[in-house]
Amino acid sequence: MPDTSRLFFALWPDDETRQALARLSQANAAQGLKWVRPHNLHVTLVFLGSVDADTELLIKQSVADITAQPFTLNFDRLSYWSKPKILCMTCRQPVPEPATMLASMLETVAANCGLHTDTRPYTPHITLARHVRYLPDMPIEPIVWRAEAFCLLESCSEPDGVCYKVIQQWPFIKPTVNPDQ
Repeated sequence: MPDTSRLFFALWPDDETRQALARLSQANAAQGLKWVRPHNLHVTLVFLGSVDADTELLIKQSVADITAQPFTLNFDRLSYWSKPKILCMTCRQPVPEPATMLASMLETVAANCGLHTDTRPYTPHITLARHVRYLPDMPIEPIVWRAEAFCLLESCSEPDGVCYKVIQQWPFIKPTVNPDQ
């Protein structure tokens, strides 16, 4: 069996967004939750699963020409999802059309590469804590996430837990090349 990597497409936060999320977990550390480490925080677009090297290359080539309009997600609700046992931030407002279109295009790429993805409607969320058993009563400040690029990430198992590594990033709007320059 060939070597595989656990891959997914995601939005990766800028430093300001990551710091705001880190402040949220620090402010609520007394809740006794298993918080996601700040360097792992992201918004999943499409989970791909175990992918071999040839399929990974095909995926990278297939998404190279994807363009999308930048969009903003306003994470303003604390949510508890019982089946995966996670505490996450979600959006009260409808998902912006560019976000759903991007997720749909990436799902199509995955399907064209022979991968099966989640068929539920796209719901952007930021996983804050894992192994949660209830929705804690804690204050949150809304997180405004400005998305201008998407990434391919790898989920890597390490002795002290999982670490997410950016494999490649693609800007939504490709820079124009002027042949006269």
